[in-house]
Amino acid sequence: MVGMPSRHARLAVLAAAVAVLWGTPVLAQETVVVRVKLIQGEVPTDPTAPIWNTIPATEFPMSPQVHWPKRILQVTVKSIKVRGVHNTKQIAFLLEYADPTQDPADAAALEFMVGDKKAHFAHGQPMAQVEGGPVNIWYWRNDAPGAADMNAQGFGTLKKQAQQDVQAKGVWKDEKTKVRFKERKLIPRKDAKGESAKDPKTGDPLFDEETKVVEQDATGVWRVVFTRALTTTDPNDAQFQLGTFPNIAFAVWDGKKLESGDLKESGSQKAVTSWWYFNAEPPTNYSIYFYGLIAVVVAAGLEYVIIRKVRKGQPA
Repeated sequence: MVGMPSRHARLAVLAAAVAVLWGTPVLAQETVVVRVKLIQGEVPTDPTAPIWNTIPATEFPMSPQVHWPKRILQVTVKSIKVRGVHNTKQIAFLLEYADPTQDPADAAALEFMVGDKKAHFAHGQPMAQVEGGPVNIWYWRNDAPGAADMNAQGFGTLKKQAQQDVQAKGVWKDEKTKVRFKERKLIPRKDAKGESAKDPKTGDPLFDEETKVVEQDATGVWRVVFTRALTTTDPNDAQFQLGTFPNIAFAVWDGKKLESGDLKESGSQKAVTSWWYFNAEPPTNYSIYFYGLIAVVVAAGLEYVIIRKVRKGQPA
């Protein structure tokens, strides 16, 4: 039909509407990168391991998934804190988020691009702005042991890999925490008479955007650790190199059972993020200091020779 917007354009409008009406959290990002620190010894597989308290967290906003059916307009988890460590062989990510109840179907996932082909964070689905490529998804659910190592390249293609390389463990604690995020709302603009202001060209109502920081008290926190080797022999896996900046995305499901018997969030109905980045800290290159020391020694030697010649009356 002539004049009808594309499906992707309609989805974009829907996503924007949800962001406005629901109050999608938009954090004041201090960084868009999870700093995966280099540590000595084994990477922690326990979410409560003391070492996690020494690792700085990066916090990301989460929003309802509206890119494909079944969509959802409200989700429980509004932000997620992420920490990471590695020991040059294994890598571990700790996810931490507020969830008031511990439920069997509570779940969380990480997502990575596979290879050099750009992929959309929505399961690698081809979009207008992204051709689409394969993604590797690490999935954990409270009532299932370990983790599922999965792949997808478009909606409806998610499948479990034959080779399982990921481990995960989650711990829920009935503790208090604070959730801090920004809410955006559209406020109808008023003219000088106090009436609804309209665009002089289109006649559409005009709105002003109001943003406020919201801090909510929450009780109940999930901490989930995912671990895997930095590189594997599986071509379906994302492979990680030290010092680079691969993409990473997150998803969370509140598996609380409603009075109807349905789960509050399941399948495509979940809280998601867009692509962010992580960087696995490379070992310190001490050769820089070695060559710097050599330069200092050479300079000092030359200075000594010049001073001696000057004192003897010889030209430098």
